[in-house]
Amino acid sequence: MIHKSIQDVLNTQINLEQYSAQLYLAMSAHCETKSFRGFAHWLRMQAQEETAHAMKLVAFVLDRGGRLELKSIDAPPTEFGSITQVFEKILEHEQRITTSINALFERSRQEKDYASEITLQWYVTEQVEEEANVGQILDQLRAVGEKGGGIWYLDSKMGKRGKS
Repeated sequence: MIHKSIQDVLNTQINLEQYSAQLYLAMSAHCETKSFRGFAHWLRMQAQEETAHAMKLVAFVLDRGGRLELKSIDAPPTEFGSITQVFEKILEHEQRITTSINALFERSRQEKDYASEITLQWYVTEQVEEEANVGQILDQLRAVGEKGGGIWYLDSKMGKRGKS
C-alpha cells in the first residue's frame, strides 16, 4: 500500500506531467502558425512523451493500491515569441519539473518508500536527458540565429524526430 503523503505528491506530479503535455501542444501550435512544421512536430512528440510519463505514474499509483486524484489543469499560454524563446521557455519548464521530481525522490527517501524511490529514479534520469536535449537545441538555435537558412535546416531536422 502506498503512503498517503507519497500518493498526494505523485498525484500532483501527474497533473504537472499533464500540464507539460498541454504546454508542449500549445507550443507546437504556435510553431505551426509560424510555418515551423519541424519544430511543431518535435513538440507534438514531446507532448505525447509527457502524457506517457503521466500514465506511467498513474499505473504506479494504482498498482500500489493508491487513489488517483486528478485536478484541473491550467490552460497554457498561446503566445511564446520566437523559436529561440520557445526553447528557452521549454528549458525553464523542464528545470521546474526536475526540481519537482527531485523533491519527490527526496520525499520517498524520507518515507522509506523504496518502491517509489526506484520508480522515481527513472524520472530523475529522464530529466537529465530532457534538459540536455533541449539545451542542445537551444545552443544550436542561438548559433544559427533566427534568420537565414540555418533555422530552416534545424526545423527540417526537428521534423525527423520519431521517424525512421
